[in-house]
Amino acid sequence: MLARDMYEFRDALAAQGVIFCYSGYLTEDTLFGIGSALRKKLELENTDKRRAKDVFAIFIEQIQNVIRYSAEIVGGPPPRVVDELRYGVIAMGVQDGEYFVSCGNKVLTSDVERLRGSLDHIASLDRDGLKALYKKTLRGETPEGSKGAGVGFIDIARKASRGFQFDFCDVDREHAYFVVKAFV
Repeated sequence: MLARDMYEFRDALAAQGVIFCYSGYLTEDTLFGIGSALRKKLELENTDKRRAKDVFAIFIEQIQNVIRYSAEIVGGPPPRVVDELRYGVIAMGVQDGEYFVSCGNKVLTSDVERLRGSLDHIASLDRDGLKALYKKTLRGETPEGSKGAGVGFIDIARKASRGFQFDFCDVDREHAYFVVKAFV
């Protein structure tokens, strides 16, 4: 049954248009390895260089979100940063002739409303609004709880051909599962 189960899993991914999927703990080394394979796949498919660059940039942003913010951690409770691994799922595929990059990870339930508000605002902006917010955010202070400049989701929206989708579902009293999907 082992081979049949894995083959059916492969077929389920293919039915969703998924051509690459990783589920597990992520590190910067994992990011570089997976990124190299993704870059080669896009190159072998003769993907337009601008499109490939945007797919790759969204892929990097999404994995960095897992590495920095996933609430599923091995190696010590937050805020410990040294010697920890964070768990997430990343998938890339093609639907209706467009590449997509989708990423999911656990977040704290207490962060859901803040994230939802921020993402709703970003998703509501047009290209000019995204550009202005990007510049404003870079010039401003680092947002509370952020481990970067706070421009990751803005950058994803700027590079996505038709914005991004996101969703949350409750996992338990302390955690929700968070997914972002962007098309290029």
